[in-house]
Amino acid sequence: MSARGGVVEARDLGVLGCHACGLVSRDIGADHSHCPRCRASLHRREPASISRTWALLLAAALLYIPANLLPIMKTATLFDSHADTILSGVVVLWRSGSIDLAIIVFVASIVVPIFKIAVLALLLITAQRGSDWRRPERAKLYRMIEFIGHWSMLDVFVVALLAALVHFQSVARVDAGPGAMAFGAVVVLTMLASLSFDPRLTWDSPKAPRND
Repeated sequence: MSARGGVVEARDLGVLGCHACGLVSRDIGADHSHCPRCRASLHRREPASISRTWALLLAAALLYIPANLLPIMKTATLFDSHADTILSGVVVLWRSGSIDLAIIVFVASIVVPIFKIAVLALLLITAQRGSDWRRPERAKLYRMIEFIGHWSMLDVFVVALLAALVHFQSVARVDAGPGAMAFGAVVVLTMLASLSFDPRLTWDSPKAPRND
């Protein structure tokens, strides 16, 4: 039996935990084994976790460009019409006195996506190298992006709410622009990337098998 840093892992004991029902089973060494209770597939690590997470993360990073360059909201009144990107929308909200709403949209639309993409890239690079650099802090970062992921669609909700409210007034019209669709795709892709990343890879040594 071997232990890394005084911590005994499941593979040291020859057992596997089921992700679906939590049952701990003996590892028989087969490539494709199933939980004896719920029949879910058992893996020492999520198969192709790093490559799949990289693919989703790169797609999110590419879509983040049109999400910021294309209009996220189009406003039309009887006298004027204009389109706003995420950043110009934040500026308009700030100048109109809705400072709290401008801060919320800025954090949800600019800060959070960049933070998630940067953290996931850091987790992937360090996991690929089997780095032992600040492993507890990296585990906390993963839990943090899991938590804030639930709030990433906040600005899309704001646009939808504005559109619904303005339609009641019949003197103005607010529609979601193509930037909103691109931004929604970014949010979904980063959430999928976060789910695809196996956080146990953070604790693996360079020689540990990763199924990648």
